[in-house]
Amino acid sequence: MNGSLFGLTPIVFWLGLTIILAVIEIISLGLTTIWFALGGLFAFLGALAGLSIPFQIIIFIVISVFSLLLVRPFSMKYLNNRVTRTNIDALIGKKVKVEKDIDNLAQKGAVALEGTVWNARSENDEQIKAGEIVVICRVEGNKLYVTK
Repeated sequence: MNGSLFGLTPIVFWLGLTIILAVIEIISLGLTTIWFALGGLFAFLGALAGLSIPFQIIIFIVISVFSLLLVRPFSMKYLNNRVTRTNIDALIGKKVKVEKDIDNLAQKGAVALEGTVWNARSENDEQIKAGEIVVICRVEGNKLYVTK
């Protein structure tokens, strides 16, 4: 355990780095630094066990990258699934009634959404007759792109 990291003993360095990264994560709540805090924690444990500084650095890198690449996708999927759509994004997936025939070639068509008539186009260029119920796929400017 000879040597130092930035003038500090390895134990103090890794513990300090872990605490700083954990505090940043707590403040941001964005799953940005937790992976590196985890790597710092394991490097700290390595320093406590008396491992060499190069091995502590390798532990930090491997654990940080491993947790970032393997755990982050799952955590993002399960922790961020409660996002409520707002504004225009909230329209996607809604069912609406076609008010005027939708024909992309003629650049015409309209749907009624909550009492408002919107310009509409077919997402896959098919013609859709008035009276049909369609689903909003996306919004571009003042046009709703829909599909049957």
